Amino acid sequence: MFRACASLPHEELALRLEACRGWCARLAPEAGGMLVFSRLNIYYLTGTLAEGALWLPLSGAPLLLARRGAARCRLESPSIQCRVVRNMRDIPAACAEAGMPLASVLAVDMAALSWAAGERLHAAMRAASCRMVPGDGIFAQCRARKTPWELEKMRLAGARHHHAVHDLLPRRIHAGMSEYEIGREIFRILFSLGHCGLNRMGAHGEEVFLGHVAAGANGNYPSHFNGPLGLKGIHPATPFMGDPDTVWQLGTPLAVDVGFTLEGYHTDKMQCYWAGPSHSIPDAVRRAHDDCVDIQRRAAEALRDGAIPSAIWREAEALAAARGWEAGFMGLGGNKVPFLGHGIGLVIDEWPVLARRFDAPLESGMVLAIEPKIGIPGVGMVGVENTFVVTPHGGESLTGMEDELICVEQ
Repeated sequence: MFRACASLPHEELALRLEACRGWCARLAPEAGGMLVFSRLNIYYLTGTLAEGALWLPLSGAPLLLARRGAARCRLESPSIQCRVVRNMRDIPAACAEAGMPLASVLAVDMAALSWAAGERLHAAMRAASCRMVPGDGIFAQCRARKTPWELEKMRLAGARHHHAVHDLLPRRIHAGMSEYEIGREIFRILFSLGHCGLNRMGAHGEEVFLGHVAAGANGNYPSHFNGPLGLKGIHPATPFMGDPDTVWQLGTPLAVDVGFTLEGYHTDKMQCYWAGPSHSIPDAVRRAHDDCVDIQRRAAEALRDGAIPSAIWREAEALAAARGWEAGFMGLGGNKVPFLGHGIGLVIDEWPVLARRFDAPLESGMVLAIEPKIGIPGVGMVGVENTFVVTPHGGESLTGMEDELICVEQ
């Protein structure tokens, strides 16, 4: 007899279903419910990472339509009715047979589907006389504000994350190690602390493994990744983690930007190290790092109910420029990104973003990673990143606030 590893508490599930229905009524008022395809959104609403679809009417019980693995779905989500549906064209009939017919207008998380799958869904819904409207914003809003249950997971992840890179890693690395060797040490530490082994990205086509390990000038290495820290990586086919041929040299910085995942929930943190004694840190490097710490502090203090993300970004951008870092702030050259931070939760890159045109006010319970970083030509990158929860009194760090440039002298 099999048992589930874990199940969502009934009260937690009810909160999520109620929140999604509320946002559906606000953002897609003509819709009679949500037809969900993203596996993470299905997990968020059921507690099982099923492949298929979930029909969530505005009233009544949800119906999970799994392509396979129905037995596992029933183990992990015993309160959710589940049926096997192999093809999209069978969805309307399966819902009707379960006594939960589809509404005439459906809110759909369209970003979850490929073009080909979207075409098949469109044909199936047209045949069933159902019209689809965008529903991605519903889930962005729901998942942005964490429940107390979710925050408990993220606090635990954050504490372990800080312990890993601030307390444990400096004892295991030294100048003369390659980026790849340092990456392997990080991986051992993270796994020993319960890291689940998978960092998820939400943006279409974006991938990450472990995170970024960038020694010296590689902190400004040209990168495909939508972030300011440069990364050479293991190979052009797998430009992640760290380069086996790049050795961390004395008198250079090391940037370690990694995620920690606990029971599906992420925290994000960057810790910078210096190979050598404190007195060997050049003034420009020290000033750049200290300015990033100050920008993070100011942004964190602004993470209150009603704060406007775009205003936080503009203030940070202006402060960096006033202190002479306009060229390198948030990346050098083509690595520059137009944001200061991002939401985080079931994926590393959630809503909202501290960037232009993000003008919806923040709310308590939202969680964001703030990551001010400065690229210095010929030297590398310094800066900080921590994960914060929005509160009425400002951001509460989940990943520590000891943001010094750690000197590794052995």
